[in-house]
Amino acid sequence: EQYPETQFYDYTKSFGRMAKFLNGDFPSNYHLTFSASEHNQKLVEMVLEMGGNVAVVFRDQLPCTWKGFEVVNGDENDLRFLDKSGVVVGLIEKGLAKQDETGFVQEGINS
Repeated sequence: EQYPETQFYDYTKSFGRMAKFLNGDFPSNYHLTFSASEHNQKLVEMVLEMGGNVAVVFRDQLPCTWKGFEVVNGDENDLRFLDKSGVVVGLIEKGLAKQDETGFVQEGINS
């Protein structure tokens, strides 16, 4: 930890990197959030079951739960390291995502 008084955070679509983070292989002042896509839904569920957090983009509104996991409002701030473990970081679609039909944007329905 070169800068122990600084909190670092990042997003990744790499399951290997996320697994290393969840195993404690990174400094304590580094936080990682897994990014959901239309191609990694099985990995998303694995990360959540392992206690990791996953950023998911939703259409129109955030559900309270998604796939049985609590959804927190990721649009309120960027302080992902303050989120409790094992939650979905919900983001409302913006920009080009509003036209997405690939499955990247999830429907904001409680599940």
